[in-house]
Parts: sequence; C-alpha cells; structure tokens
Amino acid sequence: MEKKNIDWENIGFGYMQTDKRYVANYKEGKWDDGALIDDANITMNECAGVLQYAQTVFEGMKAYTTEDGRIVTFRPDLNAARMVDSAKRLEMPVFPESRFIDAVVRTVKANAAYVPPYGSGATLYIRPYMFGINPVIGVKPADEYQFRVFTTPVGPYFKGGAKPITICVSDFDRAAPHGTGHIKAGLNYAMSLHAIMTAHANGFDENMYLDSATRTKVEETGGANFIFVTKNNKIVTPHSSTILPSITRRSIMYVAEHYLGLEVEERDVYLDEVKDFAECGLCGTAAVISPVGKVVDHGKEICFPSGMEKMGPVTQKLYDTLTGIQMGQIQAPEGWIKVIE
Repeated sequence: MEKKNIDWENIGFGYMQTDKRYVANYKEGKWDDGALIDDANITMNECAGVLQYAQTVFEGMKAYTTEDGRIVTFRPDLNAARMVDSAKRLEMPVFPESRFIDAVVRTVKANAAYVPPYGSGATLYIRPYMFGINPVIGVKPADEYQFRVFTTPVGPYFKGGAKPITICVSDFDRAAPHGTGHIKAGLNYAMSLHAIMTAHANGFDENMYLDSATRTKVEETGGANFIFVTKNNKIVTPHSSTILPSITRRSIMYVAEHYLGLEVEERDVYLDEVKDFAECGLCGTAAVISPVGKVVDHGKEICFPSGMEKMGPVTQKLYDTLTGIQMGQIQAPEGWIKVIE
C-alpha cells in the first residue's frame, strides 16, 4: 500500500486523524458486531455516564514497520487482558480479548497508509478505549457502552535522542491503597494533571510518586513505571498493588534476564535507597525508556552516576534490545509480535 505523503521524520507526538476507526456498542447486555467507520466524532447525550462519573478505561500501543517491511504490533494480548481487568474494576462489561485483538488488527490494516516507514523514527499509535455512553444521573454504572479504536501516526517521543530528565518527589498522591492505581482508567490520569503541571512550573520534567500509606516507597510517575540499575548491574523495579502493570516494564525485565543475562528483582524500593542506584529510567509505551539523570527531593538532589548527557550503559542496552525486538532486528520471544500484514 502506498504511504501517505507525510514528512515522517519531522512529525511530533500528537494527534493526526486517520481514515478509519473501529466502533462496537454494548446494549441490552451484549456487544454488537462492531464495524470500521469514517466519522471521527462521537455523539452522546449531555448526561452520558462518562461525562458525569468518568467511567472510562483505555489502552495505548503501537504498530511498527519492521526492517523486512512487515507491519506488526507488540504484545497486544497483554493490552487486551489489562483492559479486561480495568473494565471489571469500573463495573464495565468486558470486551472479549480475542475481539480486542481483532479490532486492533482491523483498524491498523484500514490505516496501513499511515504506518510510518522503517527507519523514520515514527510509529502508529493505537488507542483502544471504552466508556459509558447512556444518560446516568444517579451515581451508578452506565447500562450502555461504546468500545472504540483509533490510530494516529506519531514521531519519536524524544526529538534528537533521549536526554536524561530531572524529576521531583511529588507532594501529591497518585493512588490510594485498594484504589484504582493498578488499572488504566481515565480518572487516574485526570488527577495527575495538576501534579504534572505543578512539577513543570517548578522546572521539573516529571513526578516521582510515593506510596500514599507511608510515603517512604517509590511507586511510579503519572504515566510510566520506574526501573533502577544497581552498581553491580542488577535490574530492580518497584513492587506495589497500586502500580499500573506496565507491559513495557514486564518486557524489559524479561529482556534483561533472558537476553542480557542480568539479575532482575521486583521489590519494595524505598526513597532513601534511590541515591545508591547507578541508573534510573521511566518505562512506557511512548518512549520505551526515558532516562532519569536527577531526582530532587524538596531541594535535596540525587544525581545518578550515569549523568545528564545520555542514557546509562545498562539502560541503553535494555532500550536497544527491546526496540530491536519490536523492529524485527532481533528475534522476538514467541508470541510477542503480532503481524498485521
């Protein structure tokens, strides 16, 4: 398929409307067959459940053009399973995992002309999401829902390379014990907006959220999980029931152990031990790994030995290996790559 006439190497990380999107509706206790449609707009009642009580969940993933010209997605089965967990927690009907993957495949195929070419640094971002759409004025779950998938080509998250960022220990809590921190709900991101804008206003790139119960343990940022590298090259990631289970983090830990032969550990990470790590990064779909050069805890600076100029050596190996798998340059574990065409 001929690609769209887009300056692929210079597009930003933003929304660009593509030709088709997938829509399925849930009414009277069941999902309809779903279809690809042209219209990017949504019409709903002013009292729709999503507008009144934020009953919405979503996923984020990407489609890539590999070195041999195939269009692929990365571990969509895990996105499908995570959306099931999110939907259950917000009392929403489950969209079947097999249908989720089929909807993603159909939407990407229909927008194949927007999948950036290999080597451009750009990818096709995929956003599956679900929300309550019928009028709800009493505080209760909606009765009707809509599941949709749209795509948008995006440039690299970091223009000119991933320079280490500076983050601050936040005074705000991201999630409460027994709350919704472990699911991908829109409400979690809404509450993080004031915190991230406060961080930006104070000159920081991101927040480091601590556990709300004791405020002694590292949890995550507003949209990414932490990974740390010890001085003897062990990969450590925080464990918590209020952390979103990142698919990228899970993949990085596997790559570290099985491809690079590194020791890995998921455990409580205390704020007072962060100064002892050699490297730090934030991992997520958008950037894969964002290196952290400095953490500022209310004026006290924690500077990692990896510095502020480039990724640390271990973090760089993790990044190169995982992106190599995604782009078809390195053999992927079985089931990790879903070929679209």
